[in-house]
Amino acid sequence: MIRRVWPLVAAAVALGIDAYVLAGVLPSIAGSLGATVAMIGLGVTAFTAAYAVAGPLLSGRLTRGSTARAMLIALGVFNLGNLATTVAPGIEVFLASRAVAGAGAGILTAVATATAAAMVAGHERGRAMAMVTFGLSTGTVAGVPVGMLIGQGAGWRWTMTLVVLIGVVSMAALALRARTLPRLDAASGEPVFKVLRAGRTSAGVVAAFLLGVASLGLYTYLLPMAEDRGLGAWGFALVWAWGIGGVTGSALIGRPLDRYGPRPLLVAMPALLALSFAVAWLSASPGAWLAAATVWGAAGWASVPTLQQALTADRPAQAMPIIAFQMAAMYLGSAAGAALGGALLTAGTGPADLAAWALVPAVLALALTGWIAVRTAGRRSPRPVTAPACETVR
Repeated sequence: MIRRVWPLVAAAVALGIDAYVLAGVLPSIAGSLGATVAMIGLGVTAFTAAYAVAGPLLSGRLTRGSTARAMLIALGVFNLGNLATTVAPGIEVFLASRAVAGAGAGILTAVATATAAAMVAGHERGRAMAMVTFGLSTGTVAGVPVGMLIGQGAGWRWTMTLVVLIGVVSMAALALRARTLPRLDAASGEPVFKVLRAGRTSAGVVAAFLLGVASLGLYTYLLPMAEDRGLGAWGFALVWAWGIGGVTGSALIGRPLDRYGPRPLLVAMPALLALSFAVAWLSASPGAWLAAATVWGAAGWASVPTLQQALTADRPAQAMPIIAFQMAAMYLGSAAGAALGGALLTAGTGPADLAAWALVPAVLALALTGWIAVRTAGRRSPRPVTAPACETVR
């Protein structure tokens, strides 16, 4: 299975890196383009907004006729946006290029995840979708430190050059495997928002937003939180503990999903996430914080394929728009969480107390995923999809 899905995983790595790679080199970009750090930070907003809009609205249209063509177009747009970022002469081109890259990323995430699920038998869907999330988490974890290392040694433009190179390699890999990719059902021209009429789907999208607010949003402030607890010297170790947890969680969640189904994990993952925040809020022990950061990363990333499996297992023909809305909500939640964290700090909240505030969206997400788990009771994954919904392109 991994051999068939690996080109999609490689593309996901490029997306994950691009989403966070600029975070560690914002000051150098600002100096190079003659702008403020706040203005450069709007690039993250442009990327996220375009991601959220393009994924749900355009992924279905592009896949009509050829899944391979849709992914190659999305990767091409993604690479073009990153190339424009690399050579941007000023803030205007920089911001526009981040929006272009975000649009390509939003489309590609939805199509790649739905394609991975359609490439395998029903009893392997969880592992296939988890592999794409593994690529995203690996890229996200590697993005900030790799970007900082390259940026400090050679400049931020070389940081973006790395992203472009990975994207080009991914595009070549997909082109070579284009004939083996399944053709997805493009939902027969129905309005994309129709999938949100289902209660489980709407609840899952809201839960994805809340988990993005809690997990990825709070991650923005991990270092100042540790500093506030007197653990500044442990900052680097905590970042890597979160990252290792995320990569491990997304890599290992697939088999339990396929064996036990998403129902128990829908409750376990948000509960573990909330527990890790509680430990970070109440403890100042380095060991406790390392354990909490590891669980935080693992539960946050493992919840992504868990929700995908719960929402799409019995509706494979609608997997692509559902996943598009879920991932858009997650990244919007990440941006909203970072903004809310900044507002709380401005209002006088101590950085370490942000963990307590993160408990609110985490517990709300747990309530929603618990409701989804109840509604999922008794549902079984369907048999492998047959043509034309999953027809191999000849």
